[in-house]
Amino acid sequence: MLYEQLGDYIKNRIEVSDENLNTILSCFKPLQQGKNDLLLSAGQTSQHTYFVGKGCLRIFFINEEGKDVTRYIAFENQLATALVSFITKLPSTEYIQVIEKSELLYISHEDFNHLIKIIPEWMEFYCRYLERAYVNNTNRLMSFTTMDALERYQWLLKINPAIVKRLPNKIVASYINISQETLSRLKSKF
Repeated sequence: MLYEQLGDYIKNRIEVSDENLNTILSCFKPLQQGKNDLLLSAGQTSQHTYFVGKGCLRIFFINEEGKDVTRYIAFENQLATALVSFITKLPSTEYIQVIEKSELLYISHEDFNHLIKIIPEWMEFYCRYLERAYVNNTNRLMSFTTMDALERYQWLLKINPAIVKRLPNKIVASYINISQETLSRLKSKF
């Protein structure tokens, strides 16, 4: 089931032969994780990219005040990794945390790069993944400087309502860069 899910996810992004798709899928390994497990801690080097078959992952860092800041949330049919560390092979400043009991597939950095060398479509897949990551990060950064708290909350409800419905207020607030108290007030208005 998980491999079929991942295969569909890949085929929705690139054209790839069944043979090459099978090669790609063979590089992914299954992993089940419990709620609040850490897949990566700050200071470790990101060695894996995860595909969420079921559940939720959160990528976050700790700011200067010691507060969690959520950078990315991955639900079903999404990939997640500490991308800067994965690319640079330097220690991560981010954590990857399991938010809900999760069924995952993961690929190692080594296998990921091997696929780039042997399957040209995988490079296309990677480029599209990087493009989406760039657009998402830019849009979020712009929202912090061009929108007030209410607008950010409304934007989140529009682009990804599952974040508000499925996750604790603490995580939702850290994702849209507002206090939990402000989030509670905004939620009570809707």
